[in-house]
Amino acid sequence: MTRVVLDLEDRRPVWAMPRWAVDELAAALPEGWELHVSTSPADGSGDGGGAPSAEVLAAVRGARVYIGFGIPEAVLDAGGETLEWVHSGAAGVGSSLYGAMLSSRAHFTNSAGIHGPPIAETVVAMVLHFVRGLDLALAAQVRGEWDDTPFLEADTPVRELSALTVGILGYGGIGREVGARMAPLARRVIGLRRSRPEKPVDSHGVRLLSGAKGLRRLFAESDVLVIAVPDTPKTRNFIDRARIRSLPRGALLVNVARGKIVESGALLDALRDGHLRGAALDVFPTEPLPPNDPLWTLPNVLITPHVSAVTHGFWRRQVDLILGNLGRFCEGRPLRNEVNRAEGY
Repeated sequence: MTRVVLDLEDRRPVWAMPRWAVDELAAALPEGWELHVSTSPADGSGDGGGAPSAEVLAAVRGARVYIGFGIPEAVLDAGGETLEWVHSGAAGVGSSLYGAMLSSRAHFTNSAGIHGPPIAETVVAMVLHFVRGLDLALAAQVRGEWDDTPFLEADTPVRELSALTVGILGYGGIGREVGARMAPLARRVIGLRRSRPEKPVDSHGVRLLSGAKGLRRLFAESDVLVIAVPDTPKTRNFIDRARIRSLPRGALLVNVARGKIVESGALLDALRDGHLRGAALDVFPTEPLPPNDPLWTLPNVLITPHVSAVTHGFWRRQVDLILGNLGRFCEGRPLRNEVNRAEGY
């Protein structure tokens, strides 16, 4: 009997796996296959990959397929030589898995792009929050004051998005969704890819860059920088002091990727001295963000508690991805969203 272990019973109600998702996955299995649906609570926050339950570890022994939030290393150990495909219901597989992934024989896939639509809409809202001065209005509202002064000053930071260049660092599944929504609104959108693009401009009108030269250009030209790269050993503190300072003065930084990609001290300094107009942050090096963190008190910071991907549309896209890959797996064809082991995503 070929076993598929489904470990997606998220503890958070909005992400709870609906019954129809289980039914569709069970109905798609070939004859002689069984679906083990874990009843133990799972944690899909971040890249998932928390400690698996005893139930999951027992079920994965002898299984060929594991589907969970992130890929706990203990699952790979328990699966031994029988695991052939492991899928993460999160956008990544978890940076802590990097070493174990290199030594495993299994195929690794993630859910990159599944979260793209809601995250991209959050990015648009975050950008407009600062570009149109909603942060200034909200501050006055909290004080209970009718204060139009910061809007009417000669050097007001209130601008039109149609006059700005939006740069996207990491033009993958999420980056493309951001580009699709920003292209009709901004003056120009540029996106940096890991590999050299086949065409200089994609179907959304986003100009594609790559390599060291493209990276320098992205930072030099972006009035708004959207960070959408995965958390890997190579991206830790990638946005350092020098790169932040290479952004145009008055730029906006938006991070919906992972908090450890941005050097915290450098970000704070740039926000305090005005080099950055503001920062919209959905992710942080430590989550929850500690109550004494200075980001809480900065007026030019918008904080959301890692919720940019929240949507009721997740499960339809997730199930479609899994079903498509299940068919590919059974037929021996390449899987969608297969993780590049060397890069870690």
